[in-house]
Amino acid sequence: MTAVERLLTTAYVDDRAPDEHVSVRARHEAVLTDGRRLLLLDDRGWGSTQRWSAASAEDVEETARVVVGPDEPPEGRTWEQEQTGHWAHLARILEEHGVAVDARDLRRLPHDVVLTERLLALLGGEPASS
Repeated sequence: MTAVERLLTTAYVDDRAPDEHVSVRARHEAVLTDGRRLLLLDDRGWGSTQRWSAASAEDVEETARVVVGPDEPPEGRTWEQEQTGHWAHLARILEEHGVAVDARDLRRLPHDVVLTERLLALLGGEPASS
């Protein structure tokens, strides 16, 4: 039976923003033991007025982990409720693809962040170690 071995977020340049300012998109996937990747989220990202030359790979990696969730809880919900809902949502996506995983186990998996070559070139550096 195929299982999820880790989570992977790929950060790449968002071409919809001005070139001189940081604008990043994030693609969040589950990496399976058979080598396949299943898309979990492709609607996340961020931008700032910071110039690429002032940003670091470490900052981008840290922010990428945050933007793929869980989100801050809205008024009336607790942090724990938001986390529980987030991980349950991701587990349901995987179940739709035939991969059974408990949301609590999913939450504990390693989470790698990879920066694309183009993003690294704009930052002028190498990715930080995970």
